[in-house]
Amino acid sequence: MKIKKAIIPAAGLGTRFLPITKSQPKEMLPIVDKPCIQYLVEEAINSGIKEIIIITGDGKRSIEDYFNPSPILKTHLKEKGQKEALKEIERIEKLAKFTFIRQPSPKGDGDAILCAAKLVKNEPFAVLFGDDIYDSKIPPLAQMIKHYEKLKSPIIALTEIDKKECHKYGMVKSSKQTGSLHNLSDLIEKPKIAPSNLAITGKYIVTPELLQALKESSPEAKNKELRLIDGMKKYILKKPIYGCKIKGIRFDTGDKLGYLKAVFHFSLKHKDLSQSLKVYLKNII
Repeated sequence: MKIKKAIIPAAGLGTRFLPITKSQPKEMLPIVDKPCIQYLVEEAINSGIKEIIIITGDGKRSIEDYFNPSPILKTHLKEKGQKEALKEIERIEKLAKFTFIRQPSPKGDGDAILCAAKLVKNEPFAVLFGDDIYDSKIPPLAQMIKHYEKLKSPIIALTEIDKKECHKYGMVKSSKQTGSLHNLSDLIEKPKIAPSNLAITGKYIVTPELLQALKESSPEAKNKELRLIDGMKKYILKKPIYGCKIKGIRFDTGDKLGYLKAVFHFSLKHKDLSQSLKVYLKNII
């Protein structure tokens, strides 16, 4: 079956960006003139996805408002003759079929995904987390789907990191590499000693069998949160999971410095800002 749906978990509290995330969802922080979450939505659409399911939580209503129709705003833009702005607003509303589901309380990304289980039914689907944004010729998800169509197995996005940073990421062991594809033998959540230099990036293709393994998994005793990696660790004991090393420039927008790097990177590519920003940065540096 083809990948037609993508789940974007966006119910987290965004504590690394407090105090702004007390009232502003982290996923709605702007990179130039688009919120972080729109980069993920466009990645999914450009990879052939038709339906986006966004898992929200308390204080996340602005995400729904952003993608839902805005009749008052469109009327205002029409009256003011702001055709380009109106065109962009209408484009956003028509990007995909959007469905919003609320996670009652923050019980982990695995629990958030299970909130949408009835909507994905018995289909494979993509999961895109809001912290990993790429600048790439081929959308990261499209790179993963290419492998999925051959293997029909779960696919995890991977990126190379400095092993000293392994305690911040889910890490993998690879038993075999063929081009960008890795046969995975183990997954370790935030280890003290790196099993490799390959970190799990927040992009996944989940099969019905992996979803079932997630349903059968138990939350961590320490924080009582169910994570997607819990289901993967259970699944990989019986069936293969593959990793796809993504080609492109990655930005971790869940980190303050990573977020600022993304802002500068995409600003320097913006046709109306790049030249003036280059001059400004040259002057201050």
